[in-house]
Amino acid sequence: MRKLTLAVASLVALVVAGVAVAHGIEGARTATAVSSTFTAAAGNVQSNTCTTSDSKTIVSTRGTYTGTANGSTDLTGAITIDAKSVINTTDDVGTVSGRVKIGDGTKANFSAVYDHGNLAGLAVGHTKAPAALLANVSATFSTTSGFGSGKIGGGTGAGSAVEIGRASCASSSPTHERSSARGTISAISASSITVAGLTCTTPSDLTSQYKVNDTVSIDCSYANGTNTLTKINGLQHGAKHNLRESDNHGKKHGKRHH
Repeated sequence: MRKLTLAVASLVALVVAGVAVAHGIEGARTATAVSSTFTAAAGNVQSNTCTTSDSKTIVSTRGTYTGTANGSTDLTGAITIDAKSVINTTDDVGTVSGRVKIGDGTKANFSAVYDHGNLAGLAVGHTKAPAALLANVSATFSTTSGFGSGKIGGGTGAGSAVEIGRASCASSSPTHERSSARGTISAISASSITVAGLTCTTPSDLTSQYKVNDTVSIDCSYANGTNTLTKINGLQHGAKHNLRESDNHGKKHGKRHH
């Protein structure tokens, strides 16, 4: 007859896991309370970030966390947690799930709700005995530092609830625009130039080469809130330039997106 080891703690309602465990304990004779505390520091961690259409920052992280668990025999030893977290860092809520291994034989899958640095959830697996394991778990959590003040059974912390929905992520690539202008220089300094109403920052001092009222064409690139000069051509004395001959003198061209 199968033996059941049940970690007794405050109830976390996970219906799907509950149904699966209920199916596995039919005919079991015993239920033994077990508990453990643990910490696990971050090891190999990789994260991706995106911004949703409703301006929420979502950080998805996969990582391996290692440390020590102390408590009941089957819940004592080196602990390794392979976890994936999906956290809305704007509101500081999300989910953490993965697989935990303790010692030589205890393994369990877990799912937990993350809320402002704390998580609480449910772990389902088996111990070395072998015995089935159903446990409430709680801990503090940070993707960069790991799990702290962790508890398996033994009066775990109260948990929160989150709704998990779909949201499209906006592109994190910066927006680049180009602008050009043709006409006389109305203002120039060591750091900027203005032509036909278009002002651009200059990567180098151009005041030794150009002055106010010189006729030029300029190309500028817009990124991260700044227009930066990328090209300048002097138009005096028949100098060549790359603007169309049909462009009117002093006309500023519209922005071209790409």
